Amino acid sequence: MPHVGPPSARQAPSDNLAPEARPSAAARSHRRTETARLFDEAVRSEGTVREGLLEEIIRLNMVIAGELARRYHGRGIAADDLDQVANLGLVKAVQGFDPRQGNDFLSFAVPTIRGEIRRYFRDFGWAIRPPRSVQELQSRITTAEGELFQTLGRSPRPSEIAGHLGVELELVVDSLSANGCFAPMSLDAPVADGDGAPADRLGGLDPSFATAEARIVLARILGDLSPRDRQILEMRFFGGCTQAEIGAEIGVTQMQVSRLLSRLLERLRRRLETEAA
Repeated sequence: MPHVGPPSARQAPSDNLAPEARPSAAARSHRRTETARLFDEAVRSEGTVREGLLEEIIRLNMVIAGELARRYHGRGIAADDLDQVANLGLVKAVQGFDPRQGNDFLSFAVPTIRGEIRRYFRDFGWAIRPPRSVQELQSRITTAEGELFQTLGRSPRPSEIAGHLGVELELVVDSLSANGCFAPMSLDAPVADGDGAPADRLGGLDPSFATAEARIVLARILGDLSPRDRQILEMRFFGGCTQAEIGAEIGVTQMQVSRLLSRLLERLRRRLETEAA
């Protein structure tokens, strides 16, 4: 087999190229036809002759591997590494393709190459690691995609992958969606013109959160107080009234209000300590 190095051409995927730079339909058709011819010869050959034909197929289709690799550039892994992995996937696709199935080579090679790239991301590119079961299922999904591509002649649906692997559809969907864990957006990165960074839209810590448990306990304790005791506490701590104003309202002296408050607070404190214990 030839050295699996990065493609010499650095063009973007054909779908993203300018019209004048995009490979012509004639060039794509020639590559498909020539690939099919070489595979037909390889099936009838053996030994070094067969190996030479497979090497020629690899060289002919390295542009496809390069295009697929470039779709994953800029996601946190070196471009040269991705190009190398894509070419390795191409070699595996050429070695594993059976032209007697009657399907086009690209329908098998594209998911195989993409699967190698995703496997590389799974092993080396996680910025946020999902559960191990999800990572392992991704590897099985990659293999299943290649097998189903050759059988169905098209991209398999998640339900078909789940049936092929004998796992629940929900697990397949979770594993496929985990591909977004490779290169998360920075919280400081601006989203659009005029918009703040994601971190600017994050909520802060609620200052009343630390006292939430105490308020729940107090609500139950205060329910046991008499109406006059609750009125005293409400006027003092929620209404901001002075002891003299409270005394005038309930018909007692300021000194009596002071003693009532002291006894009330002491009772509440003991009840809270009892509840906490």
